[in-house]
Amino acid sequence: MAIGYACLNIGTPNTNIRSVMQRNATAEKLTEVITHNLEALEKMVDYNIANGISLYRISSDLIPFGSSPVNMLPWWDIHAEDFQRIGTKIRRGSMRVSFHPGQYTVLNSPTEDVVARAIEDLIYHDKILTALGTDATNKIVLHVGGIYGDKEAALDRFAENFQRLPESVQNRLIIENDDRLYNSEEVLELTNRLQIPSVFDNLHHAINPPPSGGDDRYWIAAAAKTWKARDGKQKIHYSQQAPGKRPGAHTDTIQLDTFQQFYNQLDDPTIDIMLEVKDKNLSAIKCQNATTANPRPVLLEKEWGRYKYAILERSPAIYQAIRTLLKDKETYPVHELYRLIDTAFAEELCPGYAENAAAHVWGYFKKHATNAERRQYEKNLANYRNNTGTLATMKRQLFKLAEKYDSDYLLQSLYFYLE
Repeated sequence: MAIGYACLNIGTPNTNIRSVMQRNATAEKLTEVITHNLEALEKMVDYNIANGISLYRISSDLIPFGSSPVNMLPWWDIHAEDFQRIGTKIRRGSMRVSFHPGQYTVLNSPTEDVVARAIEDLIYHDKILTALGTDATNKIVLHVGGIYGDKEAALDRFAENFQRLPESVQNRLIIENDDRLYNSEEVLELTNRLQIPSVFDNLHHAINPPPSGGDDRYWIAAAAKTWKARDGKQKIHYSQQAPGKRPGAHTDTIQLDTFQQFYNQLDDPTIDIMLEVKDKNLSAIKCQNATTANPRPVLLEKEWGRYKYAILERSPAIYQAIRTLLKDKETYPVHELYRLIDTAFAEELCPGYAENAAAHVWGYFKKHATNAERRQYEKNLANYRNNTGTLATMKRQLFKLAEKYDSDYLLQSLYFYLE
């Protein structure tokens, strides 16, 4: 089993995916941004391998205007070495990657221009996966699309337009139930018709269940039958409803007890689970640690090292409680650890606590810092106390000092990234 996350990474520097305004999309600018984005992708792949994450969804924005005439560059050739290098890491790391094109990639539209652009977009995604050297177990996830006044005709149109796709795209395409129009049962009927896999999404199913009923376990098992050996392990999507938000809005983090209940009722323990959650890789590691077949205290100690100063600036009491919790090396209190972390992040940031945490981080450098760096830190601290400066300004200086003085421990800290 693999537990993965989508697109963005929290806590790894320089992994933002950049875009280009159409008016600025010169060949030079596009090449610059594509180079940056591939470097960012490689950093995220490196992070995933280092943290045992073997399921990852790549951002569709990797190549600006990748399926548009705006970008006429043969980017797959220009950056062939980069793709090959990253692809080698993905394969050696036994990582499975995927894409999920956005809402404008609609294969069942009654408008030919929309369909033509959808086909080009799917070809673009396949071109990246091919450039990376991945096989057909690395998938492209798509929703059915709209109804346009006639659901049966819309499903027929999807099936007809599916036949227009190149074989390599057909071999990668998998269809997901959505939260408004096409439920699990309807998607299964379509995927059985096309002989391609169905992706079960638990939150979409909860919002838009089939009239015939059936719980998660039933529909996951039904979807499993659409996955053939050539498709790799069955893959599902998992998310949780954000309280007080519109139906389908994802939570900031995965609540571990709820996830554990879902995980425990799965019939197939080898299933791949893609998390859809705002804190991305952080929840992936959380769920990974909770379900590991090899629960070792060192896993929780590694997590504590990442979180400790972010916790200290929110709740010194919880900071001390976690330190006490992890002293016992004979236990593996994974649920209690993350419960305390989630509780700390639910608390409002206190300026006094934030100053205290900043002082702890500053302590790593105060013996090495120059007089100018010391004066700048003291100025930033005074400005924050007087409400003429921000905590972000102080953290930016501390991060630069961590880089300058090669503090690997701090550079891996979530203190600089979580607000």
